[in-house]
Amino acid sequence: MKTGIELIAAERQEQIKKHKRTRGYDMIVNQNRELVMGATALISDDGKGDPDLFPFEWDDDICRKMFGKSYKQRLIIAGALIAAEIDRILPDEGTPFEEK
Repeated sequence: MKTGIELIAAERQEQIKKHKRTRGYDMIVNQNRELVMGATALISDDGKGDPDLFPFEWDDDICRKMFGKSYKQRLIIAGALIAAEIDRILPDEGTPFEEK
């Protein structure tokens, strides 16, 4: 069984490889704490989540899909979004997850 950090890291890898949500993408598209807002939306309201908190600019279908996942999976996605925000604000050296 994977640990929490392993599940979050795997989710972050999927965001990058499958969905092309790289650090470079986030530097352009998610400049105003949208990643934190998305994570908050997934785990707010005593773990039930609040779809109204998703960033306005995010795709509604993707947000509904994330919101429809189990509590555990929403925590994993939220953790990966927080990791993406941390990567986004790091100095320009990039991260181990960044695709070149």
